[in-house]
Amino acid sequence: MTQAQPALELEDFERALKVVHRVTQRTPLESSRYLAEILGVPKVYLKCENLQRTGAYKLRGAYNRLSQLSDDERARGVVAASAGNHAQGVAFAARELGIKATIFMPLGVALPKLQATRGYGAEVVLEGATFDETNRAAQRFVGETGALFVPPFDDAAVIEGQGTVALEMLEAAPEIETIIVPVGGGGLISGVAAAAKQRAARDGRPLRIVGVQSENAAPFRPSLKAGRPVTTETRPTIADGIAVARPGDLNFEMVREYVDEVVTVSDDDIARAIVMLLERAKLVVEPAGAAGVAAILAGKAHVSGVTATILSGGNIDPLLLQRVIGHGLAASARYLKLRILLPDMPGQLVRTASIVAAQNANVVEVIHTRHATELPISEVELELHIETRGHEHGDTVAQALRDAGYTVRVGERY
Repeated sequence: MTQAQPALELEDFERALKVVHRVTQRTPLESSRYLAEILGVPKVYLKCENLQRTGAYKLRGAYNRLSQLSDDERARGVVAASAGNHAQGVAFAARELGIKATIFMPLGVALPKLQATRGYGAEVVLEGATFDETNRAAQRFVGETGALFVPPFDDAAVIEGQGTVALEMLEAAPEIETIIVPVGGGGLISGVAAAAKQRAARDGRPLRIVGVQSENAAPFRPSLKAGRPVTTETRPTIADGIAVARPGDLNFEMVREYVDEVVTVSDDDIARAIVMLLERAKLVVEPAGAAGVAAILAGKAHVSGVTATILSGGNIDPLLLQRVIGHGLAASARYLKLRILLPDMPGQLVRTASIVAAQNANVVEVIHTRHATELPISEVELELHIETRGHEHGDTVAQALRDAGYTVRVGERY
């Protein structure tokens, strides 16, 4: 457990901002008219930490932590356990500061993240089928070598570094009234909330902070209800960057003090957000980084006034991106699977295709079978995967087929 540490003041974050700017970029603060219209607010900003060096905000906390090491600690080297962004942040920061870094990663880590971490000069050790096993291996290494373990979120210096995101946002757009933040263990939101709330208080105005977790890994709401950090069961989620079973101790206390609300979103919500950011903002964002936008699109975030959300990372495996795009389009009913019973006679495939075309929908895939045991002997099943413009358009296509006398079932999404 992390030892008690002093409260972080605005001056701590302002000092950290000068430190992290030695290596980080001041990422863009873009505006989205589309999201502003959905929320009914004057403006929505997107803080593009997906465009940060290493592809995520994690470099800020890692560099701020490593910059505070003594000469003796630097000589011993640093260790981290991570499947992605924290690994890359620590590796990059260590390289810039001339410190040896050893990063433990799970055996199934995505190849782009593994290559990037090695590319920043770290020694990578692949060990453990799960993150818990990987983390235990890292801790054993610390005990054997005396190297310094760099935690991903439950550390004051790390939190200071992550909070610099908020200072950049409020410098660029001081009118922001609500900030929506993706939440895993709490490193980003505790820093952002503390820095932003204290900055707003100094300026004499209120500011609202909303956290967003994946509904499959959401320990903060039960922890806040219990009044202490609790460990919750996690289920698989595409947002692996925020899939944490227990809040950090220091992070929990800061979230309890500074955060107004924590909400959850589904994988479908996140997939829709990724597609929206690709199409409308021309931004590639990883699932965890899109959680704030997912909350906006799903109507989960309660906001007031000018709103901003942090796109916390952009490190997504291209193979995962391919699957997520398909899933996001399906979740928005822009891919639709229809199962149609047809009389087993010539011309039926052409007729159904003509009906779909007349509704301005596009057929992507056709599966035609007459061998399913549940089919009457005189009928066949046609499975159509079609592109539509959304739920209403998909309903129109299905109804047109029914009006033509066909039995139509809207199948499961894919």
